[in-house]
Amino acid sequence: MTSINDLARETGVSTATVSRALRGLPRVSEETRAKVMDAALRLGYVPSPHAVGLASGGQTRTVAIVVLFVTRWFFATVVHGAEQVLRERGYDVLLYNIGGDPDARRRVLLTQLVTKRADALIVVGLGPTPEEVLWLSRHGMPVVTLGSRVREWPSVRVDDDAVARTAVSHLLELGHRRIAYVGQLSDEGLDLATPRARLEGYRASLREAGIEPDPGLELEGRFTLEGGHDAGEELMRRADRPSAVFCASDEMAFGVLYAAREAGVRVPEELSVVGVDDHEMAHYVGLTTVRQPVLQQGRVAARQILQRLEGDDREYGHVNEHVELPTELVLRSSTAPPCGSA
Repeated sequence: MTSINDLARETGVSTATVSRALRGLPRVSEETRAKVMDAALRLGYVPSPHAVGLASGGQTRTVAIVVLFVTRWFFATVVHGAEQVLRERGYDVLLYNIGGDPDARRRVLLTQLVTKRADALIVVGLGPTPEEVLWLSRHGMPVVTLGSRVREWPSVRVDDDAVARTAVSHLLELGHRRIAYVGQLSDEGLDLATPRARLEGYRASLREAGIEPDPGLELEGRFTLEGGHDAGEELMRRADRPSAVFCASDEMAFGVLYAAREAGVRVPEELSVVGVDDHEMAHYVGLTTVRQPVLQQGRVAARQILQRLEGDDREYGHVNEHVELPTELVLRSSTAPPCGSA
């Protein structure tokens, strides 16, 4: 049976435009409307009220957002940015918090839990599996990924490998050679693209500087302040303590800074610390960090979803299919040349 997606492929326009053309709605040129009607006749298309409503974004006026941990600053900020844009267009947000649970992920992304309750989906921080891509595509669910990229769906992200390279290069340029990494070392089957890319960027930067990465300097920080503190305590206890630490998030960096303070280790005189994000508290603790536009990522993802649902760029501007936003190093007082260097 011919579907609305078949008509979209045949005519080279979005499913939302096909839906509006078939229903006689405005904001479709006469040329496009004629092309869609001709294709529908040739292919024997029989409209499905459910499919047409879903493609037009008019069924529930709800967009689901799936996040790993809703209580963490990055995810909360992304959701805030997306919600602002969607609310302005009259959409509600349905939030699903995976909480790091693979079973919860499966319930959300591989059942009708979302497809029956929302018109579209934004997936934050998860690398969709081929099975998830197939399931959601078969159910006609428009999807945008944030923090990862698959060929089938629009995406917005930063270059996490480059983020790590920027941070580690800064420490290398200051003269540090023994540089620890605090991040997330295991994703527990969740396929977390960001932690993996930042760890690989850290290792690659060291190798390019002629330094073989030391697995003993790679510590689990769980992307939380508490995890960073635990990793920091372990580093502070070592007789061969590193002179610098790259933390894959600012929250982990805050934990390392606190552990250093408890141990009487002076920052940056005896230990340099770099984070990622430019968390709203980073300025107040003097943390050098690689800034990423977190709020903007949520906004861009929402605009990409609106384009999929409404197919009209005029009201909120065109957004590319795959968006990579820039990052920048923000220098503050937590980094300096290693003790004793010239």
